[in-house]
Formats: sequence, structure tokens, C-alpha cells
Amino acid sequence: MSLVVVNAGVGNLGAIPNMLKRLGAPARVTADADEIAAADRVILPGVGAFDAAMRSLDELGLIPVLNRKALEERVPILGVCLGMQLLGAGSEEGALAGLGWLRGHAIRFRSNGVGPPLRIPHMGWNYVHRTDNGALLGDLDATPRFYFAHSYHFVCDDGADVAGVTRYGYPFVSAVRRGNISGIQFHPEKSHRFGLEVFRTFLSGVVDG
Repeated sequence: MSLVVVNAGVGNLGAIPNMLKRLGAPARVTADADEIAAADRVILPGVGAFDAAMRSLDELGLIPVLNRKALEERVPILGVCLGMQLLGAGSEEGALAGLGWLRGHAIRFRSNGVGPPLRIPHMGWNYVHRTDNGALLGDLDATPRFYFAHSYHFVCDDGADVAGVTRYGYPFVSAVRRGNISGIQFHPEKSHRFGLEVFRTFLSGVVDG
């Protein structure tokens, strides 16, 4: 298996390959379009600002090869944290278009007017409640816990794409999946055995398109 972690300069590029190595799946961290083109599986991590991430992918010339892998070759692709938000049409955080592989967009957390205002970012451990589309979450407890650090969250236009839901003030989408394209809002590389199981499931072929 050829596995790559896309290096757009906006991800945690040390912890993710280390965790994958524990699963016997060495990953190539790369911003080289040819290496991505040859991959059987692609992980797209990201932290920070939406527009900065999309601008970096564009400047590196990676958007065409990523589109080809996701939409034509239909290889399994996993967006992590900001990488999940990039899968949609865009974000309230910025003005640039996202990759547009999923119907939806990212919005900033909002207080619901009941109780104290939400602390933003949402940071720390929280539960993910899987949906019928939640095979990506693997063979875990009914409500596995993961580590989050984000101020924006994804809103799906198609509820069938929702793979997991988390509550922070109100329920929000914390995992998505449509065919070969998956995304997780949490940080698996900081989530111990829970994150390890998500990566194991992604590598196993359970979420192939």
C-alpha cells in the first residue's frame, strides 16, 4: 500500500506518521504531486485558517491531483481537523472556495442563547456518537472519545454524509463520509487508542469507495 500525508504546511505532520507507523503503515509526508498521484490512500491534515490552507494547496499545484484521486480514481481520502472542512464548498472563516467534494460548508460555533456563552475554541476531549454511516469510527465503544481543538465546524447539506455527531452547546457534525471521501473534525493523533482505531479502519478498506 502506498500511503501519503499531504504536506501543505498546515498540519501536524509529526504525530500522524508516527501513529501510522505503529500500525505497520509507513506514510510518505509529501507536497509532491507525483507522489500523491501514485498513492493508494491519502490523508489531508490541517490546522489554522481555511483560506491559508486552500491557498497553500493551490500554490503547491496540488488541487488538480487531489481532485483526480478523490473524484476519478476514488482512492480513500481522509480529511483531518481543518482538512475535513476543506472537503466542502467553503467556510465562514474565509473567502476562498473549498475542494467541493462534499455538499456543505464550515461555520463558526454559535451560542444558542441558553446558559453561558460557549467558550471558543472547542478544545479538549469529547464524545462522538456514530451514525449508520459511521463505519470509519471502527470497532470502538458505543461513544468513543476524541481530542478536539477548533472554532469552526462542518454543516452537511446532505444528512446521509454524516458519520459522527458531537455535542458542544449543540450537536455538530464531527465525522463525515461519502463513498471514498471521509473527514474527521477531531485529532486522531492526539486521541490515543481511539485515534489509532480510526486510522486502522481507514487503512483496512472498510471505507473504500
